[in-house]
Amino acid sequence: MRRGLILSASVVAWHVVEGSVAVAAGLIADSVALISFGIDSGVEVISAVVIVWRLGRELRGIDRERVEEVERRAARIAGLLLFALATYIVIDAGRRLIGFGGTAETSIVGITLTGLSLAVMPILGWVKLRVAKQLGSGAMRADAYETIACAWLSLTALVGLLLNAVFGWAWADPLAALLIVPLVIREGIEGLQGRDCHE
Repeated sequence: MRRGLILSASVVAWHVVEGSVAVAAGLIADSVALISFGIDSGVEVISAVVIVWRLGRELRGIDRERVEEVERRAARIAGLLLFALATYIVIDAGRRLIGFGGTAETSIVGITLTGLSLAVMPILGWVKLRVAKQLGSGAMRADAYETIACAWLSLTALVGLLLNAVFGWAWADPLAALLIVPLVIREGIEGLQGRDCHE
């Protein structure tokens, strides 16, 4: 359980840095894909913080029912935020694709960040799944799958940023953002369902 706690706390730190850098770089480059990626990282912080809190409480043997209720509530809040993110992506990326809005510039910081995330997230997800199995924790298992989904988000954003940087295809950035939407919606639905994390 301590290992799971340390792992989850490390993921919180990673997502705070990742999200902050991605949003800042996205604003500088006017990249909807990068901004969306950063906002999603921020929402994932909520999930990871709840896991840290839950494992800390379980480690001390404190009120398991209360812990699960707080976890479900946090999942619903994250779900709503993810739906808001999906709406933002569709509106902003859509208007850019039809010619209303700015054009994304090359972002070396964004390319580096999403590439690093693509390398790190699958490993973190795999380690989380192993720890979740050892603990029998449905909450950590769900968090592990969110981490794996983050790898797909990283890949999508990275492809859009690279196509824009290498070929000057400005449409690739908003298109990459739109390709993120199904993953964001799926995560949002899972959060809004407020599933018992031990299912």
